[in-house]
Amino acid sequence: MGSFLNHIRNLSSHISKFVTKVRKYLFISSKSSIFAPHFKRESLELCCLECNYYFNNNYFSILFSMNQYETVFILTPVLSDEQMKETVAKFRKLLTDNGAEILNEEAWGLKKMAYAIEKKSTGFYCLVEFKGEPSIVNTLETGYRRDEKVIRYMTVRLDKYAVEYAEKRRNKLGKKEEA
Repeated sequence: MGSFLNHIRNLSSHISKFVTKVRKYLFISSKSSIFAPHFKRESLELCCLECNYYFNNNYFSILFSMNQYETVFILTPVLSDEQMKETVAKFRKLLTDNGAEILNEEAWGLKKMAYAIEKKSTGFYCLVEFKGEPSIVNTLETGYRRDEKVIRYMTVRLDKYAVEYAEKRRNKLGKKEEA
């Protein structure tokens, strides 16, 4: 999240430098003979003011909103089925409380891991697909780190090809469950 904020700060400084340069250009060119007659000083000045307004009022967040994510987490194998379902419900509630839309949820069950983690060779695998803002991922992963029942987790933003694949996969799983 820190690098994201640094990127936004850099963007802010670039926009303010651009606005300053445009205003200087407008001031100089309006007094010189090379000022084009079709070039309207007022419209560019208004554009600069709008740019400052939108940036200062955080309208740029629209560009980053509602990405699609997929998270897989492994729960400790000593949990009962009821405890596992409660933990999954807790993370589902965490997502929905923060404005995420859950698209798909799958419990893959108890599976053997490739290598032991915390001296455990198996774990309950769970997958959740959701749409949300990027800030939700940080909140979700903080929840994973605070919960002792979670052994490992990974959250990935899906690109357009992965979104298409996920939709096909959901449709295929839906057809299998109906049959």
